[in-house]
Amino acid sequence: MISIEGLGKVAGETRILRGVSLTVEPRTVLGIIGPSGSGKTTLLRCMNGFERISEGSLEAGGVRLEAVLGEKEYQKRVKLLRRQVGMVFQHFYLFPHLSVLGNITEAPVQVLRQPRAEAEARALGLLETVGLRKSWSRYPESLSGGEQQRVAIVRALAMKPEVLLFDEPTSALDPRRSNELAVTLRGLVEQGQTMVIVTHSMKFLEDVADRVLYMEAGEAVELGDTAQILNDPQDPRTQDFIRHAD
Repeated sequence: MISIEGLGKVAGETRILRGVSLTVEPRTVLGIIGPSGSGKTTLLRCMNGFERISEGSLEAGGVRLEAVLGEKEYQKRVKLLRRQVGMVFQHFYLFPHLSVLGNITEAPVQVLRQPRAEAEARALGLLETVGLRKSWSRYPESLSGGEQQRVAIVRALAMKPEVLLFDEPTSALDPRRSNELAVTLRGLVEQGQTMVIVTHSMKFLEDVADRVLYMEAGEAVELGDTAQILNDPQDPRTQDFIRHAD
């Protein structure tokens, strides 16, 4: 579960986020939409501790970050948070010198101190769920974009996070691959995963999201069930965005 209360982010004299409050229930998918520069990715990065919040608080995976915390305590909690909240970036950042199996087991072995045999067994099981078990010995350069993405998802899952964050997961995928990704993510939700996804693809949201948040100018403008936001938005700003969306 994710709980955000009055979250604000200021960088220098620029206010990026203002007064964002929302809740993401367990085993659900929240989609975040909005124009470029609306604060979507910054909000996502705050959820994983990559950006320090300036106001308010957020709680995810049982770890609470508050703007009023001192830097030492804040960073201590960020380390705990990242064990509960995984992130799949727009660019997958796979290690080119490691095999698929090596990419997935590196963090569990080095960070969680899991025995290598245990980490490898879990990795192979996760690869099976995304249809890549036979590719465990391949290297990233030999994989397609869709395959690299699935490896990046498995790498995040290997840390056993309660929440997974995605930044534009369909940006490099054709429609067929986007549909395959939607099926994969819904399968993971059915197994207990909670997700937050920033995307420009309305079709992808229809397939995968339970709820949708529309953001503009750093504000959480409208939050509701996916069908309601995409088909019958109430706020004029959301209406205008949906009207012009692909």
